[in-house]
Amino acid sequence: MTTSRSQEPATRSGGPVVRTAAGAVRGRWERGTAVFRGVPFAEPPVGAARFQAPRPVRAWEGTREATAFGPPPPQEPGFQDPGAAPAAAPAPGGDDWLTLNVWTPDPDPATARPVMVWIYGGAYKLGHSAQPGYDARRITRDGDVVVVTFNYRVGMEGFARIEGAPANRGLLDQVAALEWVAENIAAFGGDPGQVTVLGESAGAGSVASLMTMERARGLFRRAVAQSVPGPFFSDALAWDIGRELAAQAGRRPTAADLAGVDPHRLTEAGQALAARMGGYTDRWGRAAPTLTPFSPVVDGDVLPATPWEALAAGAARDVDLLTGHNHDEFRLFMAMSGTLDGITDERATAILRMLAPGGEAGERAYRAAYPDAKPAELFERVQTDWLFAVPTLRLAEAQRAGGGRAHVYELTWPAPGLGGSLGACHALDVPLLFGTFDADLGRLAFAEAGVTAEAEELSARFRRSWTSFARTGDPGWPAYDTDARLVQVLDAEPSVTAYPEERSRLLWEGYEVTALPLLG
Repeated sequence: MTTSRSQEPATRSGGPVVRTAAGAVRGRWERGTAVFRGVPFAEPPVGAARFQAPRPVRAWEGTREATAFGPPPPQEPGFQDPGAAPAAAPAPGGDDWLTLNVWTPDPDPATARPVMVWIYGGAYKLGHSAQPGYDARRITRDGDVVVVTFNYRVGMEGFARIEGAPANRGLLDQVAALEWVAENIAAFGGDPGQVTVLGESAGAGSVASLMTMERARGLFRRAVAQSVPGPFFSDALAWDIGRELAAQAGRRPTAADLAGVDPHRLTEAGQALAARMGGYTDRWGRAAPTLTPFSPVVDGDVLPATPWEALAAGAARDVDLLTGHNHDEFRLFMAMSGTLDGITDERATAILRMLAPGGEAGERAYRAAYPDAKPAELFERVQTDWLFAVPTLRLAEAQRAGGGRAHVYELTWPAPGLGGSLGACHALDVPLLFGTFDADLGRLAFAEAGVTAEAEELSARFRRSWTSFARTGDPGWPAYDTDARLVQVLDAEPSVTAYPEERSRLLWEGYEVTALPLLG
């Protein structure tokens, strides 16, 4: 495979032209970086392809303009600032949802730079690669790497368990994007043998899933999982939720029935069910308070086991892992719902008994471990632990148990926005990594306070560590083990120390992260 540099000069004035396996694409130069947007990696998943595994993209003649992002997949509106008017979901803009974007310092095969492939988060029900917060120019420039971002199906299109469709279609889209990278990235100046897949939240859950999937084996060498969410669905639970989702749309839970519904209307069914999930505790247990009816499904085929089980058995021992979480993960969701100061002791008790290991005994253990904590602090702590902190640490421990290597971090630096009330909240690592302080969560996290020299230095440290890991497998601190438990604490004064959340770690000692069951 060759670029068109030898045939059509990729001049900075005319825009770089690269020949992919399916055809030539023309990007543009932006501040010294070649950027290609909206490049299809699979056929649009509509018509006969709807609710099916992604299909290879058909070749095209001539040179395709690659200067605009592809349309986002159908999805719910995003999270809002407290007090903001409700936002509309992204405009449909067509059905060519499965596209990707490439940032490269130089589209020349001779350069063979490390490649970083980003997977967005969003509770498996929202998110897209055109979000301004995922602009990868600073990572590309500072790390001298090639960065790829892409869209994958979310919500009912990507994750609902229905008859006549494979499970985990969103994960299959991700595999298709990685296959495109393996076949084409050399033409953009990337090294297909030096690929790191990385993501945050649902993106981190996706990364963990890809590490276990036979279909993804050999497509990446390293993995970065930022704030790994614990909830994975058992097949029985996913089928039950799928039936309720289809009922919300007035259809049977089959691909044939749901294919007749406008895909952008199906997001309304997901929203309607999410708003009522609290009433399904007797059937869905711990899945109910997550308020998202979508998650990777341990179906025995696409995803044969949970990442924790598979990694402990050695499924990814040849993949270097960097993983970590933020100190105050759940604080973001409390801010979004306006409950930072509105949690009663009764409500804290209920969530402690539902989520903490041991039920009532777990509640008592949390209160004993955090004797001065207010109800809101206990409410936040147990959900931070159950949703993100414990699953993330367990992923590192499983990787080590399976013979692999893992590096662990914790972000403790508090966001300055909203008077510092967000703390080191969920997703704060995204604007810090990308340096996109004025986009998406960055606008909230840095509201009024602005971007200080301290924030810029921490942001630069993120990029140095992450790109160093992509290049060498070493982010700049020791690998994690269960003796010293050394982690990188990312704060105004970063340090390497024993895992800081020892109280929580001991509360969850012996707990295994398993697929959530159907209770009744």
